[in-house]
Amino acid sequence: MSEKVRARKISMRPRMGWREWISLPDLGIELIKAKVDTGARSSSLHAFDIRVMRRRGGDLIRFKVHPIQRSNRKVVEAVARILDERRIRSSSGHASMRYVIETDVEIGGERWPIELTLTNRDEMGFRMLLGRQAIRRRYVVDPGLSYLAGEAPAKFKRKSQRTDPTKGRDS
Repeated sequence: MSEKVRARKISMRPRMGWREWISLPDLGIELIKAKVDTGARSSSLHAFDIRVMRRRGGDLIRFKVHPIQRSNRKVVEAVARILDERRIRSSSGHASMRYVIETDVEIGGERWPIELTLTNRDEMGFRMLLGRQAIRRRYVVDPGLSYLAGEAPAKFKRKSQRTDPTKGRDS
């Protein structure tokens, strides 16, 4: 494929910002704010109270999620089939074993399967990290903007978040 054709294909892809509102419908997560991180290969979801259930047809994992950033009030309980267990190296260089699941993600009206690692992200700014494998060949990331794939409904926003979405503030 020529560089010209490749560039045209890339320019036709929809854009997303450095943070986006996404949905994980199979997990019962209607909306969660994700940091889009092209430096991270895999995607990661905040999970706690993780319990493995051994089954003949394949192991399942039951876990809980706090989908609202900086809040522990809302809890979503989810169950998924374990796809794998992998050693993941964090941005700080610390490696740990994490369970990997496959689930659908919905962004900007489109839906497709992605792999997610489960880990406690309580100390992180975002409850979800969307890595480059999840958006590969689907989106172009504009790191200077936010919420290009769509704004969250007002019921999901606090008063302090109802500002210009193109600002770089981590709201």
